[in-house]
Amino acid sequence: MLVSVTSHLITEEIKFFGHKNVLSLHPRTLEITKDQRLTSNGDCIIGVKATKACSDICADLKQKIRTNNSHIEFELIVEPFTLRISGLGSSELILNHSHDIVLRKSTFVCSRTICLNSSTAAVDIPRQIIELLKDPEKKGTLRITAE
Repeated sequence: MLVSVTSHLITEEIKFFGHKNVLSLHPRTLEITKDQRLTSNGDCIIGVKATKACSDICADLKQKIRTNNSHIEFELIVEPFTLRISGLGSSELILNHSHDIVLRKSTFVCSRTICLNSSTAAVDIPRQIIELLKDPEKKGTLRITAE
C-alpha cells in the first residue's frame, strides 16, 4: 500500500487489473471494483481485482475528500499511458463501500462515490487505454491525490 503525505497533499494508489469485458461506454461514471468478474452490463467499470475500495482509503485522505469543494486529482495509469482526471469532494460523501470506487460527472452521492463533477467518465477514456484494459493480465493504477 502506498500512501504519501506532504504538507498539504495526500496521495494513495490503488492497483487493479483489466478484464475481457471492459467496455468503458458509460457517459456519467467511471468505476473500479474489487470484484473479479465483469459482465457486459458493467459498462462503467474499467478495472477489476482492485486492491482497495472506498472503505479501504486511509482516514487522512477520506477527510480531505469529505471537504466541500476540495480538489481531487486522479491519475489513471495503464502503461505506457497516464490520464489525468479531476473532481470535487463533498462533506456528503460516505466512502464506505467495501467493493467499489466510482467517479461521477454528476452530484449523485452513494457509498461508492469518491468524487463529484468528475472531468472524465468511462466513455471519455482514450480507446488506446481501453484496448489495453481488455487484457485480464494488464495492470493499472488509480492514483488519488487531494489537497
